[in-house]
Amino acid sequence: MIQRPALRLVEGGLDSTATWLWFCGHCAAPSPNGAPPPPTARVCTSCGLGLLLEAREDAVPSGKDAFLVVDSALSVQAMSREAQSLLGVSEEAAIDRPVAELLVPADTESQGRAGFAASIAQAATGDDLDTARSFVRPWNTFGVRLRARIATCGPPRAALVVLENGRPPALRAVTNPR
Repeated sequence: MIQRPALRLVEGGLDSTATWLWFCGHCAAPSPNGAPPPPTARVCTSCGLGLLLEAREDAVPSGKDAFLVVDSALSVQAMSREAQSLLGVSEEAAIDRPVAELLVPADTESQGRAGFAASIAQAATGDDLDTARSFVRPWNTFGVRLRARIATCGPPRAALVVLENGRPPALRAVTNPR
């Protein structure tokens, strides 16, 4: 009788072309030299308050973006200075609060498998490594829609929610051509 191994190696299905970058979970500053930090040096050297996190290049926030880091239990674990300003809550008050107390889906279409909460849960567990997009609004606010990018970040594994266009667009002067 020929014995066969119970497990065999197969090529991974992960997107090997994706670039992963490190950034501060508080001020969004990139890691020094763009290199992965050693585990003992993960505190941001720019602000001294946040830990360096890794995310896909297309999801990494800039210093002007409002963003939150949410764990698999859908609780907020960190938030940027811009998010604190936009949502009107301090990071200390937001930690371990459900993200639904700060952000809610803006549209009824956001329910189900591709909804806001489902996208966060998938990103936090690492099930979906692609960047998802959704519309959200600050809790108890109506008439406001913000586009959110949702992606996996870590370590430890969590979801990164970047609020695009966190501030209303600047008004432009319109000239009347004659």
